[in-house]
Amino acid sequence: MLSSLNKFRNCVVAVALLVTTTAVASQSLHITVTKGFGVSLYASDLGDAKQLAIGDRGTVFVGSGKAGIITALVDSDHDGRVEKRYVIAKGLKSPEAIAFYDGDLYVAVENRILKYRSIEQRLRRPGRPQIIYDKLPKPKKRAHRAMHFGDDGRLYVSLSAPCNVCEAEQPFGGIIAIDVNTGSTEQIATGIRRIRGFDWSPTDGALWFADSGRDWMGDNLPADEINRVTYKGEHFGFPYLHGASVKERAYIKPKNLQITLPEYELPAHVEPIGVKFYKAKQFPEKYHNQLFVAENGSWNRSSKVGYQIVWLQLENNKVISRNTLVSFLDGEFPVARPYSLAIAQDGAMYISDDLKGNLYRLFYKGQKEEQQSSQEQDLDNE
Repeated sequence: MLSSLNKFRNCVVAVALLVTTTAVASQSLHITVTKGFGVSLYASDLGDAKQLAIGDRGTVFVGSGKAGIITALVDSDHDGRVEKRYVIAKGLKSPEAIAFYDGDLYVAVENRILKYRSIEQRLRRPGRPQIIYDKLPKPKKRAHRAMHFGDDGRLYVSLSAPCNVCEAEQPFGGIIAIDVNTGSTEQIATGIRRIRGFDWSPTDGALWFADSGRDWMGDNLPADEINRVTYKGEHFGFPYLHGASVKERAYIKPKNLQITLPEYELPAHVEPIGVKFYKAKQFPEKYHNQLFVAENGSWNRSSKVGYQIVWLQLENNKVISRNTLVSFLDGEFPVARPYSLAIAQDGAMYISDDLKGNLYRLFYKGQKEEQQSSQEQDLDNE
């Protein structure tokens, strides 16, 4: 834990090198972004914007939680601004987890996965979705899930545990892979508390994910986690072990259970959600194939932490540093709560905000523009 705290202190020093951007909307909003980068407001009024998916034509799909809507955003002339928006579905129960694959949009709702066929050709009239799977465990409260297609063509779905701390019944607290053609499933990982973001490494194909630690153990315990799956059925400790060393008093680990420790410990309560390897080329080379994490931010801590996008520097599949790229925390006031990340076709990064229903676009401006004034980086409410 001490090494994690030292890494966090180093990250705080790095934040001092950032420059301030001012967003002009209904009020002045201060967003901090690393030199050379810019942030623009891509879209607003998206409800509590959650997971993102990108279509083959560049359409940005946004799922929501309480709002119950799925929105499609179109930048027809590729100028970084939305020209058209469509409501794909409304009145759904927590359609947070979405995925795009082979022209179709997939949405997880309650115990079902829906498919909207050829969605980018049918944005005006999506039609009725097809139920392609109906054996998901029905969420007992809110559905904390995410899903993405792997290179093997299967749909990977994360299913968070329905509690703060408990011995969750499988497949809760794990990741499953579904063959959408046959309906067969396979347990990929288990022993996970709350997972809403995962991605595959472009270097070796390993699956990485973030896990949020339990609440009510104080400001600084337990650590949130970054994990890496190395074999199928791997157990990552919940509820018996939090982080690398905090044992749960209420539950005793089974004697023969093998637990995989985190690849990296984040500070407690930063609430990591969006996880994305940067596989594009727009950002400078040092960011290529590195892991980006959206820290949604603390809610049960005496002072706020998180509310930022960090990049984890990797060497030989090991995290060697954690660095802030964008901060949405203005003192103790959160400007946004970043949730999900997606990479645009031009290499920019989309960031959803489930606090105010905004979608931000993070882009690299280049060395020549690093010295421009913050006035030239203002965000205009569209």
